Amino acid sequence: MKKLEKSKKNNLFKKIFIKICRILGFEIIDQSNFHSPTLGKNLNDTLSTQGKKSITIPMGQINIKKKVRSLKIIVRACTSELIMDQNKRRIFDCEKNEYTFRTLRSLVKAVNKAKEKFENINFELIVTDTNSPNSDLDIIREILKKSEIKNKVISLNLNEFKNRIKNGYSKAKFSNMANFYNSLLIAKNEEADLIYFVEDDYLHSIDSMVEMIFSYEKFYSLFSQEVILLPSDYPYLYTKDENTKVYLGEKNHWRLVSESLVTFMTSKTLIDKHFSELEIMGLEWTDPWERPLHKIYNSYPCLSPIPSLAVHCANINSIFGISPFVNLKKLWDNNEN
Repeated sequence: MKKLEKSKKNNLFKKIFIKICRILGFEIIDQSNFHSPTLGKNLNDTLSTQGKKSITIPMGQINIKKKVRSLKIIVRACTSELIMDQNKRRIFDCEKNEYTFRTLRSLVKAVNKAKEKFENINFELIVTDTNSPNSDLDIIREILKKSEIKNKVISLNLNEFKNRIKNGYSKAKFSNMANFYNSLLIAKNEEADLIYFVEDDYLHSIDSMVEMIFSYEKFYSLFSQEVILLPSDYPYLYTKDENTKVYLGEKNHWRLVSESLVTFMTSKTLIDKHFSELEIMGLEWTDPWERPLHKIYNSYPCLSPIPSLAVHCANINSIFGISPFVNLKKLWDNNEN
């Protein structure tokens, strides 16, 4: 009887202690049960709270300094160009429109999962298209209908950019530059906390958007400045003899990098501040084209996930394409429909 009363008192004390810890913002870890009673979660679960705190066992807690309230995803599409100014075939040897469709399906799945996780974030998915046939645009619209967020398709009139972009470029380069320029204008003129610029040949894992949003908040708070996040672990960056640092995101490792292709996520604040530098990529073709973007990386942390959250579907031999240690065949098959 005495043991029962003592047990009841201990349980009551424990409940009161947990409530006090919750009020004070402290978390309790019960290592014997691999459980956090204050969070009500197993330690293998996601322990972070979006917009409030990032928790990594055993590193502890980081209070979030900037809460993400909106994310605008801008996909640059062109189903008629296989690989710009090249005759090479892509992995899986399909027509270009198939890569566009599967990219969008993978993004829709990733965004839908993020929407379930982050009910208070406003998402929008925009496809800006150049020269795709109407039959492909109809399929793109059908794919977007499966998303649970606001979406739209914009067909660019390339004639509107002839007086802005320098002459002498191939049709493919001109189209690519105009599409990126238009994406920048959307980012500049519309409101969003985060902007994600995406090329239409990146297959995303279903957890990619959740990881990138959590990690953006964490890294902004850690560095106390804006950051740029890449979705891909590019193989060509492993050929460079550069020092780097590795950080813990939500569920992924992330490493500092100094280069990328033109698929990246960052804040509207950074885009507005460096619009004139980014605009150069829409006006003239430098070598490499991404050079203005790389210069910005000298001033802000740019991080790449390990392993990759999205895979660039280039030629099998391209060092700019397939990320290491990712089951690309499974990712490809999962986004067939």
